Amino acid sequence: MKQTDLNCDMGEGMDTDASIMPWISSANIACGYHAGNRETMKITVALAMQHQVAVGAHPGFKDKDNFGRTEQQLTENALFDLVTEQVYQLQVVCRESGCPLHHVKPHGALYNMAARDMVMSAVIARAVQSVDEKLVLYGLSGSFLIMEAAKLGLQTASEVFADRAYETNGSLRNRKYPDALIIKEKDCLQQVLQMILEGTVESIDGNTITLQADTVCLHGDGINAAAFAKIIHLTLKEHHIDIKTI
Repeated sequence: MKQTDLNCDMGEGMDTDASIMPWISSANIACGYHAGNRETMKITVALAMQHQVAVGAHPGFKDKDNFGRTEQQLTENALFDLVTEQVYQLQVVCRESGCPLHHVKPHGALYNMAARDMVMSAVIARAVQSVDEKLVLYGLSGSFLIMEAAKLGLQTASEVFADRAYETNGSLRNRKYPDALIIKEKDCLQQVLQMILEGTVESIDGNTITLQADTVCLHGDGINAAAFAKIIHLTLKEHHIDIKTI
């Protein structure tokens, strides 16, 4: 039986977390820099534990005004500290809650920059390893983040997206374009099934690109996030695809 992890970005101030959590297997929880705070971390960790969902840290740039989706240029030391500080904060909440911290997935601009930047990816991977070498690092399938983490011996999860369009080079379509987001249920399900069952996805230009789908991401701030979470879960089950944390 095929299997995949179904993850979602949570604790970012949306009112849909409780309705999404029963349908996913991993939650990426904002650590207070691009969204959230210590209280939202505690609430979201508790919700994840209630539904036996794996908890991951979702560090981003310190930029709540732009939801962490504006690129920043940091020194390697500043980037290292940016990641470790956020992961440590969630790790403390997890320990207080009796919940293991399972993974780390960078957020927004930090994620996309690292995907194409070898140096940034290496720094992030070292930061994750410094906190706990057993943490799984989630990164864009085929990206530098996956490659650099693997070099350090970290376990990785190659991530694909249920609600985002792809460029021919395997990167995500920039959100500045109106067709960057997938908002139709049919298109979302078709893309998810193709990625898991065939290991491919159709780019915005109509090209078929190869990818590895260890984990499927659904953005928690999407307008159809709650509905998509449920229908993706049910559709995967209908196709005998097991939904399981990495």
